Amino acid sequence: MSVSPGPAPNPRPDEPSGAPGRPAGGAAAGPVGADPAEALAVLGRSWTWILGSAVATLVPGILILVWPDETLHVLAVLIGLYLLVTGAFRFVAAFARDDHGERLTGLLLAVLYVVAGVLCLRNPLQTIATLSLIVGVLWLVSGILTLYTALATKDLPHRGVVLGAAVFAVVAGIVVLALPTESARALTRLLGLWLVLLGLVEAAVALAWRAALRRARQAAGPRAADGPV
Repeated sequence: MSVSPGPAPNPRPDEPSGAPGRPAGGAAAGPVGADPAEALAVLGRSWTWILGSAVATLVPGILILVWPDETLHVLAVLIGLYLLVTGAFRFVAAFARDDHGERLTGLLLAVLYVVAGVLCLRNPLQTIATLSLIVGVLWLVSGILTLYTALATKDLPHRGVVLGAAVFAVVAGIVVLALPTESARALTRLLGLWLVLLGLVEAAVALAWRAALRRARQAAGPRAADGPV
């Protein structure tokens, strides 16, 4: 999951309507291109970036469900690519966090996703138990960290949606780790189903974040009209 944990954005009155908002209380740090970290932070706060992460989760899930009879080799490759792409999304999303401790946690989790993806692609003929362990642990850890962020972050818009997404990821990890998968076909159906459901939950988070951005821009409009010209 790639959820921006920052507070409700507070865009400047002169900011274009299509630009992602800045965090409440944040100050402009010059042009976005002048600081790569700032550029990544702005991108990570964008609702379209969260939606892109949802699509990156949905696509392999749909492919796995459409072709359930493919070999374990194909399944490992799809899961490996999913983990690599998710790691890239999480790397960018980590820069949207203002707290340095949360940012470090996000970066470490992104590295964990990338390493797991490399392991899946490097040895695609590994056992079913190994593949289940990699995916289950990642979902479980990701869900727990997102749950902590949702509970600890103040002024988080749509906290209930983020909490629901975190709990869903935790449940997905537990199910994959706990249920026995005696065949590649059973593992394929299980992972494909959870990927589709997780992708839909992430899409809901992205739409909720877009609604928060719109409300912040609408609230900034009247304040700008009351100020000096």
